[in-house]
Amino acid sequence: MTTAALLGPYHADRVLAWETGHAITYSHFLSDVGALADLLPDKATVINLADDRYRFLVGFAAALVRGQTTLLPPSRAPGALGQLARDYATSYCLVDDAEQVEHLPSYQIPQSRWNPTCTAKVPQIPIDHPAVVAFTSGSTGSPHCHSKTWGSLVTVARSTGSRLGLKASDPMTIVATVPHQHMYGLEASIMLPIQHGMAFHAGRPLFPEDVRSALAEVPSPRILVTTPLHIRACVTAGSRLPHVECILSATAPLARSLARQAETSFQTSVYEVYGFTEAGSLATRRTVAEDTWHVLDGITLHQDSAGCSLQAPYLPEPISFPDLVSMQAPHHFVLHGRGTDLVNIGGHRGSLSDLNQKLNEIEGVQDGVFFLPDDTGPSVTRLIAFVVAPGKTAEHILSALRTVIDPRFLPRPLHLLSKLPRNGTGKLTRESLLGLLHELHNGERHGT
Repeated sequence: MTTAALLGPYHADRVLAWETGHAITYSHFLSDVGALADLLPDKATVINLADDRYRFLVGFAAALVRGQTTLLPPSRAPGALGQLARDYATSYCLVDDAEQVEHLPSYQIPQSRWNPTCTAKVPQIPIDHPAVVAFTSGSTGSPHCHSKTWGSLVTVARSTGSRLGLKASDPMTIVATVPHQHMYGLEASIMLPIQHGMAFHAGRPLFPEDVRSALAEVPSPRILVTTPLHIRACVTAGSRLPHVECILSATAPLARSLARQAETSFQTSVYEVYGFTEAGSLATRRTVAEDTWHVLDGITLHQDSAGCSLQAPYLPEPISFPDLVSMQAPHHFVLHGRGTDLVNIGGHRGSLSDLNQKLNEIEGVQDGVFFLPDDTGPSVTRLIAFVVAPGKTAEHILSALRTVIDPRFLPRPLHLLSKLPRNGTGKLTRESLLGLLHELHNGERHGT
């Protein structure tokens, strides 16, 4: 049986996590994992809802030690958790407070009981063990589940670290704004540090001042793992962030102009990570310097008339890209947009990603998205836009759009809002946008 270590480079006294200003070492972590593993129920699957990133990792590792699989829910909404309870009847929940989840037994991850004399060995996990079941975000429809082996998580983490030039002899500390229950968050804020001898901040800062404070709480050198939404917020707020070696961004396309602003404002380099749930993280690029994406080591691309697909030693079979991509070289590709990204308005085709990028580059726009509602009648289909632009009028934004997009794609109507209903990873699901549209229509009918 082939195994891979729970931890990459192991140094008992090296810091693994920073929690409210306190350092937690690697040996401390192994003690906590062993103690929790002894307390876990004998069940096949676990839903780990711990908000604290360190306690999540303790629960995740203890489940691995017990041969269990962690479910990464697509949402923490009661309905989503209830569906998981029905689909995975042998599950239980791990929480870091007294929270109880309806229809599922819940167990609180205990406070650390570190035994300084603990000499636990680093657990070895079978590489073919199904470590997690991840779910697509639901941005284009209902979520779908995908199992990930421990070997695939380890390989992606090691390949990503190699691409970024990380060395165990020069430990970094990661601060992440993304939830660890999401594949990008799991890969970049959990797997990356434990496979490269790094440390991480246990919290999840959301607002620019929170990000600045979290970075200030941990020693240099630092990496910020985040999203375009949080990058834009920090740039717009004029945040003076402590120095970071680099910024990693994913979950949505990052405009080159925003990446350039971030590099200038924070005196760092900004890299994008591209991936999707079925394959995990698979390519990177430095946004200001290149249009093409460079796949991680071990991944090969194949292009034919049906589209582009990828293969990797840790994937059971080739996987087709859900997005529109074209190979530029054996290990490079260009991303043109999502497979569901193209819209046809009056016989003319356009890309929602391209329209969104042009919308968000307008001066004064803090956040915005084009949306194509369901076609339910004989009238000509029109795009809608939801925009956050304090102090700006709809006509101001429409005038700016007229200079950069085909008039057929101008949104009718354009709704100005105080915020968009983004989820924890900064994504907008189709369900949330349909709900927002329904609320706006109801408000118009009632004169509010």
